[in-house]
This record gives sequence, C-alpha cells and structure tokens, in this order.
Amino acid sequence: MKLINYEASWQEKGYELPKYDRENVKKATKENPTWLHFGAGNIFRGFVAAGLNNMLNEGSYDRGVIVSEGFDYEIIEKAYKPYDDLSLLVILKADGNIEKKVIGSVVESIVADTQREQEWERLKEIYRKPSLQMVSFTITEKGYSLVDSNGEYLAIVAKDFAEGCEKPVHIMGKTTALLYERYKQGELPIALVSMDNCSHNGDKVFEAVEAYAQNWVKNGFVEEGFLNYVRDKNKVAFPWSMIDKITPRPDDKVRKVLEEDGFEDTDLIITSKNTYTAAFVNAEETEYLVIEDTFPNGRPPFEKAGFIFTDRETVDKVEKMKVCTCLNPLHTALAIFGCLLSYETIWEEMKDPQLKELVYRIGYDEGMPVVVNPGVINPEEFIKAVLELRLPNPFMPDAPQRIATDTSQKLPIRFGETIKAYHASDNLKVTDLTFIPLTIAGWCRYLMGIDDQGNPFTPSPDPLLEELQRYVKDVKLGDTELKADLLKPILSNEKIFAVNLYEIGLGSKIEGMFKEMIASSGAVRETLKKYLQ
Repeated sequence: MKLINYEASWQEKGYELPKYDRENVKKATKENPTWLHFGAGNIFRGFVAAGLNNMLNEGSYDRGVIVSEGFDYEIIEKAYKPYDDLSLLVILKADGNIEKKVIGSVVESIVADTQREQEWERLKEIYRKPSLQMVSFTITEKGYSLVDSNGEYLAIVAKDFAEGCEKPVHIMGKTTALLYERYKQGELPIALVSMDNCSHNGDKVFEAVEAYAQNWVKNGFVEEGFLNYVRDKNKVAFPWSMIDKITPRPDDKVRKVLEEDGFEDTDLIITSKNTYTAAFVNAEETEYLVIEDTFPNGRPPFEKAGFIFTDRETVDKVEKMKVCTCLNPLHTALAIFGCLLSYETIWEEMKDPQLKELVYRIGYDEGMPVVVNPGVINPEEFIKAVLELRLPNPFMPDAPQRIATDTSQKLPIRFGETIKAYHASDNLKVTDLTFIPLTIAGWCRYLMGIDDQGNPFTPSPDPLLEELQRYVKDVKLGDTELKADLLKPILSNEKIFAVNLYEIGLGSKIEGMFKEMIASSGAVRETLKKYLQ
C-alpha cells in the first residue's frame, strides 16, 4: 500500500481514509486560502492538520491548510512532495490500541526560501489573498529569537536588517517580508498565531516582526505605515496559545506494524539538519490546544476540532499550568537524568523508582502550590493524566535525548517561573525548593557530556551548548576541589533561568548538589537517592 494510492482495501486493515473530495478541497484552498502554516514537523501533521482533517471528514469546513518550511527544506522535499502532501497518523493509546488515519488536509507544501523564486512568489500570492485569515507557526522557541546569549543580533538578522525585505534569511525576516506584501495590498487584516510550546508565544512573534519592521523603516526599505500596521491589533493580531501533544520521532516498532499491514512508505528520513521524519507520524492520544480568540479577519471553526478558544488571561493560566508546572518541567527533568542514566525512552524512566519519585515531587510538591486553575482545564486532572497515563505509556517511544534538545531555551519557563513565584510569595520560601534545584544541578552535570558510569555521551543540540560546556570542560569525576565560582557564569545568567540564582539564595545550594554528582562514578544515582529518600 502506497500513501498516494489509498483505496477501500486499506479500510479492511483498520485505516481511516479521508471522507471528503480532496481535489475539491485543494482547488478551493488554492484559490481562496484561509490558513497558512510555517513549520512542517510532526506536531503540525500529527495534531493541528489532523484536527482540520476531522473537520473536513465531518463536513464542517471546506478548506485545507497550506504548509511551508523555512528552516529545514528537506522536510518538504522528502516527506511531503513525494506523497502528494498526505501523511499517516498513528495514534498510540495507553491501553495498547492503535488508530491509523490518512491525513489529507494539507493540500500544498512550499519551501520558504527567498532564493527559490517560484515558491517565494507563491507565498507572496497567498499573503495577498483577502481570504487569508491566519498564519500559524510551529518552528520551536528559537525560531523567534533574533539575538545570541549576549543580547546581540544574530549575524543573519543584522544582515537582513541591512539588506531589506527582498531576500531575508531568518524565518522571522521572511514572515515580516510576506506581511509587507499584505500591507501593500491594502492593510489586509491577519492573525499570526504561534502554536509553539513556549510562554506568551504570541508576544515572541510580535517582538520579532516589530524589530524587523522598525529596522526596515529606519533603513529606508519600508514606509512608517507598515510599522503602524504591525502594531495595530485590529489589523494584525498575535494571539497567545498553549499546545500539548507528544509527537516523537518515527518509531521502529510502529514502522514494523505498518509493514506487516503492507504499508510501504515507512522509510525513516533523516535530513542534513538532523530532523527525523517519515511519511507517518506516531503520536499519543491526549491533545490540547487553547488559543486566544483574537482574529481580525475571522478564523476557521476550529472549536469543531476540539480546540479551545478563550481570552488571553485564561490562555496564560493554562500555559503556566502546563509549561511551568504540570508537564514540561517533568519532561525536562526526565530528559536530563535520562541521558545521565543512559535511558532511551521516557516510559522506561517512569519505572525507575528515583526518577518517578523525582517528577512526582517536582509536580505535586513544588509545582502545584503555585498553579492557578484556568477553568477550562482542571490542573489536578491534567497532572494526574500526565503522571499516570501519558509519561508511563509504553507505546509512546519518546526519548530523553529528543526532549533534552534546546534545554537552555526552556529552563527560564519550565523552572524559572516557579522559582520566581516562590520568591515573590508571602507564604512560600524559595530556599525550601529541593527538587527543582536538584534538576538544575543535574543539567550542569549533563553539560559535562559524561554519563553516571563515566562514559562519554553526545548532549542534544542546544544553541548555548558550546558556550556552556566551556565552563565545565575541565571538571572530572572524583574532583573534590572545584575552582571558585565555577558554575557562577551559568547559574547567575538570567537569560537561562529568568533569575540570578545566587541573588535569590539557590546558587550555592545547586553548586553543592553538583559537587555531590561528580564525586565518583554512580554519584548521580546516589545523589538522587539522598534527596528523594
């Protein structure tokens, strides 16, 4: 069975096929698109595009989505175009059941490369369409960042500022250049919606786009009116959102199940930028998407896909609940210690008594005291599902190494916000925190690239990895004396932790835990036992 030739015989093997006329949907979408998405990875295909597919199946909408990729072009070239933009979603349930759905809602895929004139012109054409209601993003948090760890503009960003809006390189430069096309068409309204897993994500889009607009105005490439357009919430909106669904790398066990069905398009695709993808996406069943309902040009009826629309304050509460306390910090703790203790899957870590206890203590003991119930999702039910169903799901092949990617970018939200909440509280003492500092100490130990048995491992990609590893490069297991202030450049960095950990009383505590973890081979495990007993 080839993905581009799905037939009724697929249904006999339990595959759900599109129930709509895909050619009609393609035609309607290309003529009058309503939704363009940047970021062609698994979370897009396995969640938001799948939600739209459900709407098309039930007849509650008649347009598809156009996807573009501005960073790793091979995803489009190898995982979309050869399959007519179709994909197979494999939902791995905690009870062992599997659902298989052909997703046909993506009707066009475009490489966002200003050097490819035909594709870049097509993106401009889409942006000029009055029908376009929203442009969304799943490009990871670093996709919105224009600066390095010192706060200086990245070289490609400075070059974009200096050369104007004809051929920008950074994805936010491309976004701003395309928005300028919409402005020139008569200041047409639009919503730019980040669906990335980071705090106040809409603000990150706005700040990046505004910076580009300001610099292009300053350098004479665009008129002042464009900057005013970007800042006018009635014309260009930047809603906040909270997304939650685990869509790990394509799994070998899933691939074998599909091959037994006779599904042929199971090859793992590894791009030159180290993206792991395939014609199929494996994902957990649980999913949440909460979006601030601010759309100046209207929006598709996504509530029919189960997405929750609400006000900004509620999105903020949901996001803080999930990203700062009830899921993401637990994930990061498992990622750090999973790498140090040589685990390959998250669910196996949840069978480890110390690691299971660690995430329960971070979630319930240290996180829940600062959670505000957002109303639309119950925090107690949410964290219970995370700890009892989602993380231990043996059918979800998520790896600590994947989750450890870009940890330096995640720490200010996943732990910094809770630390700040304790510091600001009249009833809670920040110095009473133990398990969050223990995890931060574990991350410093992780930066050494040596596991708990003394074997070298390769830390996951991180934009600050090279810089941070310099501070610990001379540390050896068994060191009893460390250079004074060895960790201070790391632990005092407010960009990494959202606070200076020394100024609030945690720096020395974390240093002490770090020293315990380097005492000898096996010291990470012993340190965990000590603090969790």
